[in-house]
Amino acid sequence: MFPRGAGPSPAGAGLPALRSHNAALVLDLLRAAGGDGISRPELAERTGLTPQAVSKITARLRDEGLAAEAGRRPSTGGKPRTVLRLVPSAGHAIGLHLDRDELTAVLLDLAGETVAYETRPLDLGADAEAVVEAVVEAAVDAAADRVRAVSDSGGSGDVDGPGGFGSSGGSAGSGGSAGSGERAAGIGRVLGVGVAMPGPLDHARGVPGRVTGFPQWDGYPLRDVLARRLGLPVVLDKDTNAAALGLALREPRESREPGRSRGSSGAGGAFAYLHLGTGLGAGLVLGGALYRGARTAAGEFGHQVVQLDGPVCECGDRGCIEALCLAAVARGDLTEAARVLGVGAANLVGLLDVDRVLLGGRVVAGAEEVFVRGVGEALAARTGVAAEAAAGGVRLVAEGAAQLVLAPVFGRAEAVPARLADSADLVFPVFPADLASPVFPADLASPADKV
Repeated sequence: MFPRGAGPSPAGAGLPALRSHNAALVLDLLRAAGGDGISRPELAERTGLTPQAVSKITARLRDEGLAAEAGRRPSTGGKPRTVLRLVPSAGHAIGLHLDRDELTAVLLDLAGETVAYETRPLDLGADAEAVVEAVVEAAVDAAADRVRAVSDSGGSGDVDGPGGFGSSGGSAGSGGSAGSGERAAGIGRVLGVGVAMPGPLDHARGVPGRVTGFPQWDGYPLRDVLARRLGLPVVLDKDTNAAALGLALREPRESREPGRSRGSSGAGGAFAYLHLGTGLGAGLVLGGALYRGARTAAGEFGHQVVQLDGPVCECGDRGCIEALCLAAVARGDLTEAARVLGVGAANLVGLLDVDRVLLGGRVVAGAEEVFVRGVGEALAARTGVAAEAAAGGVRLVAEGAAQLVLAPVFGRAEAVPARLADSADLVFPVFPADLASPVFPADLASPADKV
């Protein structure tokens, strides 16, 4: 969460090494303030920075187009205070959810709002190059559509949304007439691309593992291949982690601190997100931070064995909860699927002592009440934890993938690999005057970087 060597600090500090961290704190407060904005004295009070430091940071943010004046407020003494706000259209992030049979792409602005989205068919079991071509095409369509809309609006960023992307892309896996380099050259205003897919995978290296049912992805350098093709930073993570991140970031920074009480509408603290769609997995938020494990492989919830002589799972084991759940879904017995999912959820709560269990994925979305009730009953029998449907709907994973890129801009560096979080240019991005493209280290996507 903090620049290397800086150590934790509850407030800002005037040390040069923390310049990017302090700027991220200011940006985060500007984002939280929304259109109403926040004054410089308020920023100084809430960050612990000196008024002079806040003035320098906000001046730089305004010069780079990230902040703008939002009017004036009456003062209790002296002249009225100038209020500043974030400029959401100053930058965007692309989020891609690679499911086993479809690809969902979203474009988020700096405020985390979805300005465009699209779902198209995808065969994750196809040749890797065909899948990469489909992913590149979706990413470029996402960026080009937004750039075209902003250009048509005179650069104001005032465009209708969210909506679908333009029609320039074909169906997933079909490729396109233009080369990827030519299409990628049209990307502008985009900080990076977050990609979420089924696990297991090595998040730090950006390499999938033996994805259940798709062993051809094992060891494929997907993150670096996409980064080279797109010319943008790319972050790769599991679909369940991306969703959990998106849920965790819906709350203010303070409410995610350990020991804080949380209202029923938030998702801070410690929770488990269970995703039942074409597979079954979990995303874990512990102590207010996304937990990936020592080898970034945490959350393979679907492959806990709950029936020793059960049916064979695609992973090779018998009686995996994923196999039992999906078999029940296939025969139309959603009540049984919810009961089995509840058994696994209760095991997880007993092991990790999380506050809540959130449910999502397309199967859950199709029968939300059945799953919330069934899992809730299983939890109630063994724990005091409730089950709830996760907010965000069908775009939750893709939006969480985009947040993998946006998080460090606002000081939420725990949301990305250490190699990205340590980059000052990512934490405090520097945009050229015409905002044609963000400035990042040239080798940001290089596998030679150390974690």
